[in-house]
Amino acid sequence: MSTPLDLSRLCVHTITTKPWAIETAIEKYAAAGITGMTVWRDALDGRDPAAVRRKIADAGLTVVSLCRGGFFPSADAEARRAAIADNKTAVDQAAAIGAPGIVLVCGADPRQTLDVSRRQIVDGIAEVAPYAAENGVSLYVEPLHPMYADTRSGIVTLAQAIDVCDEISAPNVSIALDVYHVFWDPAVEAEIARCGESGYLSAFHVCDWRVPTRDFLNDRTVMGNGCIDVPGLRKHAEAAGFDGYIEVEIFSTEYWATEMDDYLARIIDAYTKNT
Repeated sequence: MSTPLDLSRLCVHTITTKPWAIETAIEKYAAAGITGMTVWRDALDGRDPAAVRRKIADAGLTVVSLCRGGFFPSADAEARRAAIADNKTAVDQAAAIGAPGIVLVCGADPRQTLDVSRRQIVDGIAEVAPYAAENGVSLYVEPLHPMYADTRSGIVTLAQAIDVCDEISAPNVSIALDVYHVFWDPAVEAEIARCGESGYLSAFHVCDWRVPTRDFLNDRTVMGNGCIDVPGLRKHAEAAGFDGYIEVEIFSTEYWATEMDDYLARIIDAYTKNT
């Protein structure tokens, strides 16, 4: 008799199974024994977030986070104000679906220096954090790979993300760690430990880096099919005190074009064998 798979800490992002509407994702994840779901905001389009929350709960799933907020920097002051408003809308959505936190893709503007963008990131998060706290929502700063420093994030190392959290010093501002973005960093093990010592490690995202990578955004692969030491990074995260969900976040035009039920089964297999 086979031993039942332990999927008690497995979370899948709705973007991972992008072709599925959120209603289908809820049904399929629950049927597969997955216990956590991170909801991307596009999946809520045209829907009542409170109704989505009920569907998720009725299926026995836990909302792990909402993705995504951020994109604070801009050379245009009006755009920065619009970003603050959008992040507060994200807070409202997170509260409505019962998400404890929002993953922040912090943003950058190539019309200005990274130092200016980073200052605007800190200022933007600091402005949104009190509103998020009032609504019981945390903000998770996600450092991105340096290849995204042009427009997606001026925060490209875990050390920088820790510094942001230190400067803001708000109890509801912490960090989402994605192995895809940090595996290359020679200081990552020490920074994961520092992140844990500061109590900042709130989310842990997994996938793998395909070799060779054909597209820097939409060519991630399942764990064990690339060059990232996912189990090693998970070990360091857990040694630093992380005991939350392991979130599978895969952007892949190749996988999105395949049969989604088979793809979900492959994700579960990769999770059990390669994380």
